[in-house]
Amino acid sequence: MPFEKAEKIWMNGKMVNWDDAKIHVLSHVVHYGSSVFEGARCYKSRKGPAIFRLKEHTDRLFNSAKIYRMKIPYTKEEINQAIIDLIKFNKMDECYIRPVVYRGYEQLGVDPTGCPIDVAIAVMKWGKYLGKDSLENGVPVCVSSWNRMAPNTFPAMAKSGANYMNSQLIKLEAKEHGYVEGIALDVFGHVSEGSGENIFIVRDGALITPPFGASILPGIIRNSVICLAQELGLKVIEENIPREALYIADEVFFTGSAAEITPISSIDKIVIGTGKRGPITAKLQDKFFKIVEGQIEDKYGWLTIVK
Repeated sequence: MPFEKAEKIWMNGKMVNWDDAKIHVLSHVVHYGSSVFEGARCYKSRKGPAIFRLKEHTDRLFNSAKIYRMKIPYTKEEINQAIIDLIKFNKMDECYIRPVVYRGYEQLGVDPTGCPIDVAIAVMKWGKYLGKDSLENGVPVCVSSWNRMAPNTFPAMAKSGANYMNSQLIKLEAKEHGYVEGIALDVFGHVSEGSGENIFIVRDGALITPPFGASILPGIIRNSVICLAQELGLKVIEENIPREALYIADEVFFTGSAAEITPISSIDKIVIGTGKRGPITAKLQDKFFKIVEGQIEDKYGWLTIVK
């Protein structure tokens, strides 16, 4: 979906004009997808701009880079401070945050040895990822014909640019058939995740979500929802989910930094629950947004206030 650009992008330690933030066409990342990245949100809260779980996003960025043998030439503290400084410099009270680490311009060939490790951070105005009314009305989705990668092929626990070629196929197929999003199964036929979201089903008052072994990204909003559900006294189960369990669930919803907590109204044209946001999804949304907007205590220490 379209976004509104900011004034500056942080590139390798410097503030660069948005339209001047460029890389060489022969950069390794262009040809081989050699990047890892993050997606986080800064919310407009009563205490000022509030970055949601900044530490965890930066930790995952470094974990992704470690898996791909990319040594980031900055510390976690330097990346965190760069994000804060960038939000302040661009005078944003809310935004989407996109740090990316990539192999730059030096040589070609599959072997990336010798290519520099470059880092850029962008912040931008970006609305509701799956549509303006999606948080209330839900979205129609399908089960994709494309599976998530098999174990020991691509590392699903790394948020890598290359992995998202698979996501693009899932998304494009779903849109071609009139759906907003697609759900991928893993190589064993179990429910995995959406093209850019984790997934939960609600059955008999309990939340069920796929485990890490189902080729999912360890989602930060996924983890947050598990914390909030347990606080609300809900049972949370991490286990393999067969495809047909999606159709007979009481509620199904996506989670992600872009998607936040988005209900699913139908799957393969089978209506889920009432076809709109269910009561448990609504409770989780209410708790989540009250925390990020500063309406209730942030007892988990999830927010970094930009001052």
